[in-house]
Formats: sequence, C-alpha cells, structure tokens
Amino acid sequence: MSENRADKVEKNKPAVPGTRIRGKKKDRATEIANTFEWLITAFILAFVFRAFVMEAFRIPTGSMADTLKGAHFRLRCPQCGYAYEHGFVPQSYGMPEDTVPSGMVPIRQQTRCPSCGFYTPAGEEVPVANGDRILVLKCVYQFLDPKRWDVIVFKNPINPTENYIKRLIGLPGDTIEIIDGDVYIDGLITRKPPEVQKEVWMPVYENDYQPVNSNERAWFNGHRWQSPFNLEGSAWKIDDKNPTHFVLDGPPDQTSVLTYGAPSANSFATTYAYNEVYSYARMPTCSDLMIRYYVQPANHEGKVGVTLSKQGIDYQARVDLSGRMTLAKVEDGQETVLASQEVASPPTNAFALVKFANVDHQLLFEFNGHELSVDLGRSPKAMEQGSQPSPRAEIFGSGKLTLAHVALFRDIYYTSDGQGSRGGRAVEGRPFKLNNDEFFVLGDNSPNSEDGRWWGQPDMSSKGWAPPRAGVVPRYYLVGKALFVYWPSGFEFPWPQTLKTALLNSSRKNGNVAVRLLSGLANLRWIPNVGQMRFIYGGTGKTEPARIEVRGNMTSDPNGGLK
Repeated sequence: MSENRADKVEKNKPAVPGTRIRGKKKDRATEIANTFEWLITAFILAFVFRAFVMEAFRIPTGSMADTLKGAHFRLRCPQCGYAYEHGFVPQSYGMPEDTVPSGMVPIRQQTRCPSCGFYTPAGEEVPVANGDRILVLKCVYQFLDPKRWDVIVFKNPINPTENYIKRLIGLPGDTIEIIDGDVYIDGLITRKPPEVQKEVWMPVYENDYQPVNSNERAWFNGHRWQSPFNLEGSAWKIDDKNPTHFVLDGPPDQTSVLTYGAPSANSFATTYAYNEVYSYARMPTCSDLMIRYYVQPANHEGKVGVTLSKQGIDYQARVDLSGRMTLAKVEDGQETVLASQEVASPPTNAFALVKFANVDHQLLFEFNGHELSVDLGRSPKAMEQGSQPSPRAEIFGSGKLTLAHVALFRDIYYTSDGQGSRGGRAVEGRPFKLNNDEFFVLGDNSPNSEDGRWWGQPDMSSKGWAPPRAGVVPRYYLVGKALFVYWPSGFEFPWPQTLKTALLNSSRKNGNVAVRLLSGLANLRWIPNVGQMRFIYGGTGKTEPARIEVRGNMTSDPNGGLK
C-alpha cells in the first residue's frame, strides 16, 4: 500500500526556527529534574507551614486529662462495664520519660471505676495507649489576643526548651484567686463558656452501668454494692423489667424522694480515675453538681424535679407536669421562688430530658428543650451559708413516673494544696496579680498538674530575654492554640495474642532486625479511633451562661514536648 501523501509531507517538514527537538533521554532527565523541583518546593512549603501555621504534637502526660490524655491504660470496669482511662507513668516502671512500651504492661496499682466505685486489683496486663495527637494553630496570637479558657501551647518558663500545654486562666492585668475550686478574677467568679463546661464535667455515677456481681464484699468503695440512691422508706422502686430504671406509682400530691449517698456510692471528692487511687483520701469535696435523667410520665398529674444542696442551702428545680418550670431556694423549710415560667406539658408515655446544674454561682435548668436559669451573683459571698455545708443530691417526684439514664456529674475543681510543702500561688487568701504581657495557666487535671500555682523562679530564658516572673507565662513564650485532636490513640489489628507474644519473645532473645520489625508492626495501633477525634474548645470572649450539656461517655510529632 502506498504511503499517505500527508504523512510524507509531515516527515519532510523542516523544524520551525527557534525550536528544539528533544530525545527520549532529554525528556527523562527533565522529568526527573522537575520531580526533584516539586519535592523541594513541597518540602519548603511543608516546613514553612509547620513553622508558622500549624504543627502536630503528642501529649505525653496526664496534666490535662480527661480533656487531653497522655500515655494511658484504656480500661473497662470488670463489674459494670464503664470505660475509663488510667495514666501510665514510665518513670514508675523504670523507663525513660515519654516512653510508650509495646506489648502488654502490668498495672502496678489498683484502679477505681469512676461510676460504680469498684476497685480493680493491680497486676492486670494491658497495652499502653499513646497520648492524644493534636494540631496546634501557631502564630495566631501574633494577630489575635488569647482568650480566657483557651487551651494553649507555650514554652515552659522553667525550661524554655520544652513545650507545655495548659488551659489559659488569667490575662494581663487580672488578679486571680482560686476559691472553693472556682476561678475568681478581680474578685468575681469567672464562668466557663458552654463548650468548655461541657468538656470538664466529671462523672460521679451513671445508673446505666450496673455491676454484674453486687455481692463482691469490700470492693465497691469498701462496701458491697447497692444502688447509690437510697430507696429505703421511699415510694420509688427499681423497675422489675429494667434495673436501670426507677419507677414511681403514687398520688399526684404526695412527693417521694431518691437521695444519692448509699455507703457504696462514690463521694463528691475531686477524684480522677486517671490518677493514682492513693491520692483520693486527700482530695477536697466539689459542691458544683449536675443531675441528668429522662422522665416518662403516665399522665399530666404530678411533678418531677431535682434538689442540689450547696453550702447548706437547697436549690430546687421542678416541673409541674401540667406545664410549669420553677427554680427555688429552700432554707429552714421556707421556699423562695427564684424563677418560673410556663411550658408545654410533656407528652405522656414518652421520655423527656431533665437537667439541673448548680455551677459557677448559676442555676441552670433544662426540661424537654425549655431552659430556665438564675444568676446567684458573682462575688465569693454571693452563695449563702447554711447549717449543713456538705453537698447533697436528690431526685423527687409525684404521680406515675419512670426515670431512665440517671446520671450525676461534678464540675472541674482547681485545687489549692496537695503539692507537698509548697505554698500555692493564686490560691484562696493569696491572690496573684498579672502585669502587662503576663498570662496564668492551669491544668484540667488539677491535682496532678505542674502549672502556674507551683512553678518556682526561672533561672533561664529564651535567647535575648530576661527570665520571666515566677508563676507566669510571658507573651513571647506563647506558641499557639490547641485546635483539634486528629489522632487519639488508635487500636491494634486483632492479631492472635500468641503470635504477638511469640514475636516479642523472639525479638528479645535474638535481636533479629526483621523479627523486631514484625513485632513492632504487630503492635502498631494504626486503626483510627474516629469517635474520639474532636475539636478542643476554648474561650469565646463572651460572658454568656454555660449550657448544661454533657458529652458521653507533649513530645511533638516529631520534635518538641508537651507536659
């Protein structure tokens, strides 16, 4: 077949002046050069992004637990099934700081369930979960002022080569004083923003988690377990069909009470399941409490409510099922109505949410989507003193009712002692004044946090600056704002335990690199814990009252450290 004329013309067509015909070798060399150019550009952009925009850090310690967790054991109560975390301290195992061992590690101390109070004996072997990995927005404070309650990363004033992470409490010019676990600025209580308040509620008891063997003697706070709500002499009963429900069948005009506080019940002490059990005995009592439950009325007759006692005064939230919410104060049998409003009657034979909190000198009441609140004043003496200062929590009602998902929570409590012989800074009776460009920080795990209350006088500083004043974070030490937990400690692939043990033993005996690599891969937690990925909430710059919601139940990556 003859060659196409157009093809001949194309073949014989001279090259256009100024152009160059490239061979395959030339094209390949150019592609390689372009690839390296893109890699170098990407590396520079990543370096600039990490240095000036956002950086990843890992939390190694528990000073911000339970908001942010360091290396820890993930536990589940063997009696009631409640999931909780307990901190891992490598130094107590003879390991270097920030070590996260692979394989199973025995828990050297007993732990206590934060719901049913069951003490799990020491010795159980559990893998160590890594600390939360977070994203930190850097240089944000070069353009915006930090807000109170932000979770911030900063250089450790005692050792500026380390990075610390805490919650920002005091701003320049503030006078700070911690009274009864609350933060007072310039003599007035400082209330937490809604999302922060939701983060820091701590569980005292959740009735959905029932022990499987309540006859275990002396293991539930030193007692055999029983419902922590006292049923003796009350018309309230435990539902025969569902032991997590309470039922009442009585006259609409006869009030019956469920009082929290059986011998086996957790107290209102500011204990953390994350911390060592031996520290519980010296923890102070928290009187900022919240009760949450769902109520199912059989009809629109009767009432339901909550009593929370603080400093000997009873504060009540109740709902008349005909359609009225009321907040009241009861002292020496005399009731004073503080606020009241009409609401739609709840639907019968359907569950409606009830929440009542006495927190930061506020009464916050929510019922079936309706809200009612009372500001009790912001000065330290705004809360009246009664004759019985111990806090108390009760649920009361009348008529035909069913209660489900009953739970009791306490607020975060900033402690003023417990750090040996050191005198605390900004604690009650010792207010602390901040100067220009000085900030004050505290850890959410207050009994186990080395923060502005306890720091000594720094004897070193960043290059070019004088050492800062004791107890403060200077503005030039701010690194950034914690933004998002992008990788909570993940989960291992469910390899057979016999395989993992065999690989671990083999790697210890012969030190073969390939075996060590296989052992490391078998223990790698590469399955993401998606449910714990979350934003880290901080200040809003507003003074709005907190909502009463409850959320259910640092060496950097790869450089630096957060404590």
